[in-house]
Amino acid sequence: MIKEIELVLPPEHSNDEDFIRDLARKSLNINRENSVAVQILKRSIDARGRKVVFRLKVNVFIDELPEPEIFTVKYQNVSDKRPVLIIGAGPAGLFAAIRCIELGLKPIILERGKDVKLRRRDLALINREGRIDPDSNYCFGEGGAGTYSDGKLYTRSNKRGDVNYVLKAFVSHGATEDILIDARPHIGTNKLPGIITSMRDSILNAGGEIHFESRITDLIIRAKKLKGVLAGDKKFEADHVILATGHSARDIYYLLDKHQVLMEAKAFALGVRIEHPQEIIDQAQYHCSDRGPYLPPSYYSLVEQVEGRGVFSFCMCPGGIIAPCSTDHNEIVVNGWSPSKRNNPYANSGTVVQINLEDVPGSSGDALSMLKFQANIEKLAFKAGGGNLVAPAQRMIDFVNNRLSTDLPSNSYIPGTKSADLRSVLPEFIFKRLQKALPLFGKKMNGYYTNEAILVGVESRTSSPVRIPRDKESMQHPQLAGLYPCGEGAGYAGGIVSAAIDGMNCADAVFRAIN
Repeated sequence: MIKEIELVLPPEHSNDEDFIRDLARKSLNINRENSVAVQILKRSIDARGRKVVFRLKVNVFIDELPEPEIFTVKYQNVSDKRPVLIIGAGPAGLFAAIRCIELGLKPIILERGKDVKLRRRDLALINREGRIDPDSNYCFGEGGAGTYSDGKLYTRSNKRGDVNYVLKAFVSHGATEDILIDARPHIGTNKLPGIITSMRDSILNAGGEIHFESRITDLIIRAKKLKGVLAGDKKFEADHVILATGHSARDIYYLLDKHQVLMEAKAFALGVRIEHPQEIIDQAQYHCSDRGPYLPPSYYSLVEQVEGRGVFSFCMCPGGIIAPCSTDHNEIVVNGWSPSKRNNPYANSGTVVQINLEDVPGSSGDALSMLKFQANIEKLAFKAGGGNLVAPAQRMIDFVNNRLSTDLPSNSYIPGTKSADLRSVLPEFIFKRLQKALPLFGKKMNGYYTNEAILVGVESRTSSPVRIPRDKESMQHPQLAGLYPCGEGAGYAGGIVSAAIDGMNCADAVFRAIN
């Protein structure tokens, strides 16, 4: 017999299997002579009351055992099958490749950046010397932006595809099974490279191909059909091309524009990354002075409507680090990440304002107008920081009161921060809404509104500022057959899981077109 119930337990017993089993037995009034096994389906933290508790949704097996789940997958060999070109080795591209293999198609991935091991050296140069390799950085390279931006797997994309399939695929390649049950699953930047390497091995062992340091330089178009691409002096031809280049590959948008491929300007969000000491967030969320050893660093999610526009926290990183995510020289872009243990002393989150097309002059007639607007803000941030990827920053209350900070709190941004008036970087309609929203956030969360918090500019790569249109059924571009715009870069995803699902959906569309 199997019964599904919810258990509520104190943090110190959240991983105590004997306690959980005894609590399940007591909750269902099961006799001692009956055997009991518990399978956790979902786990979350509830900090709404005076005491913080864990809530577990579980299956209780009475006088029987749960079937062990096998995550090992053996993929068929597709080395002699029909080729599908996949541009980009981020989550959309990798999952498109795995899905192609499952469907009996041969994926050929072209990635402008390096593999995860070589990529790490270029990230070290960014942090140590402020030096950017435009093809190998926090955004470009094997695994995409998520590999070194911590692997948050929380998503609301259940209607787009099988979220659990994506999570199980990560587990089969080395992720902990905790991501299957946690309400806000997270892998950690320290563990993701090994998982991505394992996914690469699966693709190569099945007969797929991956070509690193292969940036697309031109398209091969014949009779309004995409027939392949050029990567420098190398030509790759195929009847089906999945374009999964991510939201920061600006050269791809300009390449499409050169070939007069239809694109559209798209709304996105822009603001700053805000960092607090983690203990401030813990005290506010857990209602105690010390969270103790049994509770993880706390997160938050905040949103306000200010003058008809959403102001919201984004990509919150408990125990995290602010990272320099520029993809070219003379620009500042920041993001955040956390290691798997989330054990750094700071908590950071993007805090952004929605930008609509009407906010940017000329956006209705220029598909790249929002992209140009985004790039200009990043250049202003670089100028305000003074070079070497030093980021302009301001204490929170100083920012709200239009006061230049005389000094800055210690923070996690390794290239360094410089006190600056962020009004010189952010458009007026952005900074004024942030100024009004931050005190309101402080009313929602005790301790949030403080000069111990630092605002670091700019958080600008929240989503693509360009959409590449596609047909809903065929998922091909309406004017260029054979092109499958995919993932975040095309404007159809907003994180690792949704990008992975979109990659699989595009692979399914290729299969339908072939058959």
